Amino acid sequence: MKIEKFATSILMLLFVLILSAWTSSSNTNSSDISMNTDYKIIKMGDMHSGTAEVPKGLKEAKNPTFKVGSSVVVKAHHMKGMYGAKATIVGAYDTTAYVVTYTPTTGGPIVKNHKWVIHEEIKNAGPKTLKPGTVVILEANHMEGMMGAKATINSAVHTTVYMIDYFPTTGGPIVKNHKWVIESELSAN
Repeated sequence: MKIEKFATSILMLLFVLILSAWTSSSNTNSSDISMNTDYKIIKMGDMHSGTAEVPKGLKEAKNPTFKVGSSVVVKAHHMKGMYGAKATIVGAYDTTAYVVTYTPTTGGPIVKNHKWVIHEEIKNAGPKTLKPGTVVILEANHMEGMMGAKATINSAVHTTVYMIDYFPTTGGPIVKNHKWVIESELSAN
């Protein structure tokens, strides 16, 4: 009798351990999965569709390499499932694009080398290109905790920036109005 109780207790304990392991792994939300790309941590829940709204003063590109409506292939690693994704150009604009390091307003670790924030998304940026090391306040809302965050300019490039819709190579729904990719991060379809 004691052996049967002991065996039943062991089986019950194993059942509880297996059930708790299964429950915790099945409750993992895709927004809790992180990846490390370009020296920054990106939560998959941050890979969301944005709005087609552009910052005030942003000028449409007069002669972009990739016209609005054209199909392209993405050669950027900003988000998981982005590299190699098929995309459609939603907007093309001439501006200065910055790589920035910022501390999210929502807390959490510093985001290093974020690509891209454009000149028109920086508070009181003025007319001139900002130099590396300049501390700024972001007015971009691409990622959670970005709006109003204090950032440091890492580098700048004057280029055409593109807003795109793309289908992640990892599956899932289309990502609409992703801001921003630059010309060198795209290729013809």
